[in-house]
Amino acid sequence: MDSEAIDTVSRVVHGGDTDPDVLDFSANTNPVSPAGTRNVYEAAFDRARRYPDPDYPAFRTAAATYLDWERSTVGAGAAGNSTDHGDTPSPTIVPTAGGLVGIRLVLECVLSAGDSAIVPTPSFSEYAREVRLQGATPVFVDYDRVLDTDPAEHALAIVCNPNNPTGETSDRDRLEQFAARCTAADTTLLVDEAFLDFTREPSMADRPGVVVARSLTKIFGLPGLRAGFLATTDSLAERLVTAQPTWGLSAPAAAVGEHCLGQTAFVEETIDRVERERKRLADRLADRFEVSPSNAPFLLLEVLDEPVDRIIDRAREHGVAIRDARSFRGLNSHVRVAVKRRSANDRLLEALDV
Repeated sequence: MDSEAIDTVSRVVHGGDTDPDVLDFSANTNPVSPAGTRNVYEAAFDRARRYPDPDYPAFRTAAATYLDWERSTVGAGAAGNSTDHGDTPSPTIVPTAGGLVGIRLVLECVLSAGDSAIVPTPSFSEYAREVRLQGATPVFVDYDRVLDTDPAEHALAIVCNPNNPTGETSDRDRLEQFAARCTAADTTLLVDEAFLDFTREPSMADRPGVVVARSLTKIFGLPGLRAGFLATTDSLAERLVTAQPTWGLSAPAAAVGEHCLGQTAFVEETIDRVERERKRLADRLADRFEVSPSNAPFLLLEVLDEPVDRIIDRAREHGVAIRDARSFRGLNSHVRVAVKRRSANDRLLEALDV
């Protein structure tokens, strides 16, 4: 991290409401967690009396097994249309305390002061902040044009798949072609797959030259747990392993992560539910908003006929929090809403008067 850059960078706005009496649609997390998760967390108390194994072998095995399942089962249809890479090595798994910690670790290993990085917009606001904290310069590119960009002369390129806050997944063939161009240009490609679990797309973790960041926050509904991982077959893996903080994942987080990563039936059920409810919400909300196409557990809504503040305040009066999306670069009249269970989604529709 560049010490001089710290004084020039500010915090960014995120979703998430701390009021327990409010139904929170501003954060895109699963409203349910796999069965048995609480018991695993409570049972891990005794583990917390000792330092965890800094190599986290059980967690790393669970993450690698999960990626194998995702590629062969959930992503089978998408993978069938992808470039065949033959027998690629298994990715190196680097446990992290959430996806964002993993993103910072990648940037610390890749960027130096004076470098530049391709950053999608509108997209997750932390990307630009983290680039600047390394003393590097974010080069903003429309999120749907990043894959057409020449990565040469940039140290890093970032793709958010599916993109937050718009919700679209990247075209797989174009993404792989872009990854190949990044490799040829000696540019590291970081793919943030925080919401990929909600889709039927396989990870890019086994693709040469790519580092992916994954989070257990979203799909398993555990934002306060702070668990995730990086995965890569790139030569950068050794640097990531060396640079990662020792004991960077708590013993309870590792134990819960191991459990959740094995709950593949839960993931499939979640994908099915989100697909049904996202379509139902989008159809209803289209009567009052311009709804962006989405493959994610959220919808971006352009407000057409009244001030954004009025929409947000009226939802709040009904006990519902929605995300003010004007904090995303380039969005001036948008809100974002999560996709939850049917009964909660009905409350959202009522709060938005649709």
